[in-house]
Amino acid sequence: MSRIETVLGSIPSNLLGRTLTHEHVALDFEHFYKAPPTDFESELDKKISMTTLGYVRLYPYSSRENVRFYDDEALQASRKDVLLYKKHGGGAIVENSSYGLKRNLDFIVDLAKTTGVHFIAGTGHYIHATQDSTHSNLTVEQMSDMYSKEILTGIEVNGQMIKCGFIGEVASVYPVKEFESNSIRAAGEIQEVLGCGVSLHPHRVSQAPFEILRLYLEAGGRANKCVMSHLDRTIFDMDELLEFAKLGCYLQYDLFGTECSYYQLNSAVDMISDGQRIENLIKLINEGLVDRLLMSHDIHTKHRLTSYGGHGYHHIHTNIVPRMLQRGVTPEQVKQMTVTNPADWLVFNA
Repeated sequence: MSRIETVLGSIPSNLLGRTLTHEHVALDFEHFYKAPPTDFESELDKKISMTTLGYVRLYPYSSRENVRFYDDEALQASRKDVLLYKKHGGGAIVENSSYGLKRNLDFIVDLAKTTGVHFIAGTGHYIHATQDSTHSNLTVEQMSDMYSKEILTGIEVNGQMIKCGFIGEVASVYPVKEFESNSIRAAGEIQEVLGCGVSLHPHRVSQAPFEILRLYLEAGGRANKCVMSHLDRTIFDMDELLEFAKLGCYLQYDLFGTECSYYQLNSAVDMISDGQRIENLIKLINEGLVDRLLMSHDIHTKHRLTSYGGHGYHHIHTNIVPRMLQRGVTPEQVKQMTVTNPADWLVFNA
């Protein structure tokens, strides 16, 4: 029977259930802090509250509290929303915090034990700029050894060996830096050997997904075990997206719930809305690509949790899926994107 590696052990793939393929329940995003506009500096320097939330929604990376997604308040809020996700039919969460984002395996394991949600943890490296001296000079061989060990042997957490279930998120800027090229190549090499899933994070230009998938494929990685994340903020032209789709990887729309058109991390473009995400997924379904589509939220700041006025991890299942069904997407197609595709991606196929 096909099996998936969760932080609490291996499970049959048919027990995974509805799955969010790109989330964070705890991480450090302070590297991406941006100085707030002068007019709103005092509001964005305060605690997140009903009087400051409007500013935080517009400028999420200009609130230091918002990008500190790792303190006790954030962990409590994250736990609350994982429980809400479970209540509304959620089965599994793929936690994409890799080296450079301060992956919190202790907390991930605790959530799995106390909420009943399956958690799949990743190994791998985020962008070079977030790495400390222990990781920043690693070679491809050293990275490959690390990823292999964390998947096959695991990492010790409170006396237990916790195995990672995929490689990701593996991130790069553009042009791709040497460290990032090494991590992509290492992911491709190990994927070929172990048959695991891989999740790639492209920079915010449309050329980036093509370049990093090329590096991954040249290293031996299989396209049908690879997810290209964040396509809803990266490739806006549908013809270009269809051209990218020919390369054979999973296409992930993972910023559901982000409804602010001003995108601080790339102000040259407008962030699309949930309505546009739904419209684009329907176009991809009509192109015969339903078996390669994935959906998630990529929650990585506090203001997207319900305790801070946000939508939480259950947003896709409670708000987006009903809208998709109203627009003609079938229940079978929804199941394909939210249950079948995640399981097929995460299963080890050596």
